[in-house]
Amino acid sequence: MLEALEPGAVLGSELDLARRLEASRTTIRAVLAHLAEKGILTWEGREKRLLRAPTPSDYFDEDETKALQAQAEEMFLAWVLQGDIPPGTILNESDLARRFELPLGAVREFLIRFEPFGLITKQPNRHWILTGFTRDFAEEMFEVRQIFEARALDRLLANKTLHAEFKAMIPAHEAVVAGDEAAAQAFPQLDAAFHALICRGARNRFITDFSRTIAIIVHYHYLWNKQDEIRRNRAAAAEHLEIIRAVLAEDDGAARTALATHLATAHRTLIASVRWAQ
Repeated sequence: MLEALEPGAVLGSELDLARRLEASRTTIRAVLAHLAEKGILTWEGREKRLLRAPTPSDYFDEDETKALQAQAEEMFLAWVLQGDIPPGTILNESDLARRFELPLGAVREFLIRFEPFGLITKQPNRHWILTGFTRDFAEEMFEVRQIFEARALDRLLANKTLHAEFKAMIPAHEAVVAGDEAAAQAFPQLDAAFHALICRGARNRFITDFSRTIAIIVHYHYLWNKQDEIRRNRAAAAEHLEIIRAVLAEDDGAARTALATHLATAHRTLIASVRWAQ
């Protein structure tokens, strides 16, 4: 790592900075350009000179600094849910890295992380296959989901947080319930965002991480059977609205009951929708 520098100090070459920070020269150039734009340093030819220390206003918001793994998860989820990727699809690490414009290592780590869940199996030569999981696994997964989301909701209700975020979700849910077919077909992303928001209420990194895994596994398996997809998405959106309105009304009992009802529905839907492997 770099030592602390005083204003007026001259930075090293891009190659030296890349070596010392263990980053690519492309990344270093992008960072230097941003710092120069902020007036933190000057960059003329090969000379880069520090003008001042950064202030709190110079820092990125948390949403702008997502880890590569979080980026890979979001992009993979969107690709699977929007692309109608069938079981048996072969995944190539290099192809996914190019598609998502992410380092190969970040894509590989993401795929390895999902291997124990049975959704993805490793093949030789950096290839993977989208497969599936057993009914027993699904039952265990939903048991944990109920525990985690109930705990997250309790904390959310106790701290009365995230009301603005829940309120902002109402129009999209109402569009699904009202019969907008395009909105109903796009519901998987909305559902994933809704449950992720509940899990954020726990302020627990393990629950947040679990919610992302659940979103990919559950909605990928829903895609195996599209029969009655629009109806079940509208029904789920209506259940979401019950939870949202109870949260906004600070009716804790109603919110807990609505969440329990919704998770039970989601469990029945998954069990009925998947063609289970033996």
